Amino acid sequence: MAVLRWEGMDEFVAVAELGQFNAAAVQLGVSSSHISRQVSQLEERLQTRLFYRSTRRVSLTEAGHTFLQHCQRLQDGREEALRAVQDLGSSPKGLLRMTCAVAYGERFVVPLVTDFQARHPQLQVDIELTNRPLDLLDEGLDLAIRLGRLQDSRLVASRLAPRRMYLCAAPAYLEQYGRPHSLSELSRHNCLIGSTDQWLLLQDTREITVRVEGNWRCNSGQAVLDAALKGLGLCQLPDYYVQEHLRSGALVALLEAHQPPNTAVWALYPQQRHLSPKVRGLIEHLREGLGRIT
Repeated sequence: MAVLRWEGMDEFVAVAELGQFNAAAVQLGVSSSHISRQVSQLEERLQTRLFYRSTRRVSLTEAGHTFLQHCQRLQDGREEALRAVQDLGSSPKGLLRMTCAVAYGERFVVPLVTDFQARHPQLQVDIELTNRPLDLLDEGLDLAIRLGRLQDSRLVASRLAPRRMYLCAAPAYLEQYGRPHSLSELSRHNCLIGSTDQWLLLQDTREITVRVEGNWRCNSGQAVLDAALKGLGLCQLPDYYVQEHLRSGALVALLEAHQPPNTAVWALYPQQRHLSPKVRGLIEHLREGLGRIT
């Protein structure tokens, strides 16, 4: 079987996308006769007609439509391969726009991003800390750091670090109100409510959500932690809030058999086969840094 040569592919795609041989010639910086000759030779090798031709315009045949889709993917792959090789020796530079939740970003992500930017002075960083999940595509963001479970399937997710949720309380609260020994007993306790009154827990190897009640609510993890340390009630918080207090005894872990399985800290970015050096480098830097924290 003869190997099909790819001469004429770029000319074919230009004509198909612009609808004219002359316009394709201008775009590629060659003569119209060159375009016509390359397309005709390509049709001869394929042994099929790719265009219907008229004096004013050309249009694709059914075979042309099919061939165009494959050629466009091949062009994309070729450009992707060139960028991948060129980027091997490139350092992060240009503008990188990203977003992260406020508390986690301030405490962990921003210091790591600042370290990364200090190593790469050609890089410009724009960070938006918000607890509102921004749409990366609509907002023109390169990267988002998200916590927990993911929803947006349009994005690529890269796991940076584990994230574990703890149900806990201060010893003073437990001395006064007792320690819960089952999920059903949560309704008897004052639960400190953060951004949601539904806590994720495990029951018979199955994840469930339990709606809790209490006389205190604030959509700040740090505020929930402060209230728990002061003995106001039970709380459910991620590991990065409570680990040091669990080690010191200022908080006590509860219902550990019902602790939900690990979620994670994720880097999310738009679908693309090849990451730019700035995004790829920052993701690796965050993975290394956050891994040391956990």
